Amino acid sequence: MRCPTLKKLPVPQTSKTGWPWTEESLQLPDKMPDGSKWPKISIVTPSLNQGKFIEETIRSVLLQGYPDLEYIIIDGGSKDGSVDIIMKYEPWLAYWVTETDNGQAQAINKGLKKSSGEIVAWLNSDDVYKPFALKSGVEIFLKHPAAYMIYGDVSFVDENSKFLKKFNTKQFDLISQLYTNMVPQQAAFFRRKVFNKVGYLNERFHHPFDNDLFIRIGTMCEVKYEPVEIAKYRLHQNSKTEIAAINFFLEYLAILDEYFRSNLVPQYVRKHKNRILSYWHERTAHKYMELFSYDNARDYFRRSILLTPMRIQNITLCAYIIDTFIGSNFGKIIQSIGRKLRRL
Repeated sequence: MRCPTLKKLPVPQTSKTGWPWTEESLQLPDKMPDGSKWPKISIVTPSLNQGKFIEETIRSVLLQGYPDLEYIIIDGGSKDGSVDIIMKYEPWLAYWVTETDNGQAQAINKGLKKSSGEIVAWLNSDDVYKPFALKSGVEIFLKHPAAYMIYGDVSFVDENSKFLKKFNTKQFDLISQLYTNMVPQQAAFFRRKVFNKVGYLNERFHHPFDNDLFIRIGTMCEVKYEPVEIAKYRLHQNSKTEIAAINFFLEYLAILDEYFRSNLVPQYVRKHKNRILSYWHERTAHKYMELFSYDNARDYFRRSILLTPMRIQNITLCAYIIDTFIGSNFGKIIQSIGRKLRRL
């Protein structure tokens, strides 16, 4: 399907202006500059009770001006009016369904397996593509024909789509990816064949399942980044990452444990195993401290120390353990002193 023009879509509420309400991307020509056809792109949007945001997401996909789009929405049984919004745009959807599922990863997998595009991506129902996002994705793949996954940059926006800050990432590095997710999922595109090579999203995980996929892809395939802003990532009070932060940490530790037990890990990465695991155990401990769960905090600080016993930073972790017993601020004080010393 060729993307519709603004005039063909439902008229937005009078209060809505700008992209993607009263603005659209220019329609791209039927052929690329070299005369070949644009590759078919499939976009999947998983959704559950995001009625406040989903229409903006839908319009940002449909108004890309792209010549060959397949758009799929997998709704998890929303009860907040989301389904009524989806039905408004049904003529431009290749497939949509509303039914209960076992989480976001399963919903995305459903959509990916229904899709047929050469290039695929998913855009969550509270995020927004920038104008010409699909065109940018194709151009990055053309620049890097061996890449199985490409990504660009995102901007953070609030509940009202107001710009907060830009998140600039950098070229993919597997060790860096294991320390912190450097791939903004909203700005990532995949060649379909990548899922045959590394598998789909792991449906056992409900939080860092995208991190897990990126690690597998980065281990087995070529990944490329270009500094092109592709999407807006919405930060809001009810976002899943804000509600269930501790579950994110616990699932990510399970992902790392499973990864380092596999025979896929390159030797240059395996050398960093204990440091990476120590780092994430420490972060989990701090999260437990924020929740005043001091027994768990002590346990994860202890695990972090045992993984890298010769680190001088363990003095700080021991101070944090003391804090969990007597309610002091030794850990923060020592950490602050360490930071000042490193600046000298």
